[in-house]
Amino acid sequence: MGCGKTTLGKKLAQKMSYEFIDLDHEVEKAAGMSVSDYFSAKGEEAFRLLEKQTLNGIDLPRNCIISAGGGTPCFFDNMEFMNRNGITVYIEMPALALAQRLEHGKHKRPLLANMNEQELAAFIKGKLVEREPFYKRSFLIVNGINITADHIRNNLFQIL
Repeated sequence: MGCGKTTLGKKLAQKMSYEFIDLDHEVEKAAGMSVSDYFSAKGEEAFRLLEKQTLNGIDLPRNCIISAGGGTPCFFDNMEFMNRNGITVYIEMPALALAQRLEHGKHKRPLLANMNEQELAAFIKGKLVEREPFYKRSFLIVNGINITADHIRNNLFQIL
């Protein structure tokens, strides 16, 4: 959350003439409501199951960039599925930098809306400790500070 995966994903897809798919938007289509509303109404377990079903059910074009939610790789076999079906990229950033980015838009994220700066930084740090073992399984790990779509594209070409 806050690392720029959607923004960078869209720019990268445009530069590579690939289709861009936002997994959260696909989940919203399947649910018929926003991710935050579904999460609130049905709970995390139901959300994660719908997220997995949506991820596994997307009719993937040959060349596409998918932006997955920050928790997606951490549940079921999602990380393995993504690695089998594409090249995964982890945009690595320190918790404090993520907190600073999220501070201005936290009102759009119900989970973060009522947190002060210290609570937000602590929350993000805890999530990173919990999730990084999954993120580190990515094919490509890039430093998210000052990252550009061109930088990611060049790194992907080296992998390919």
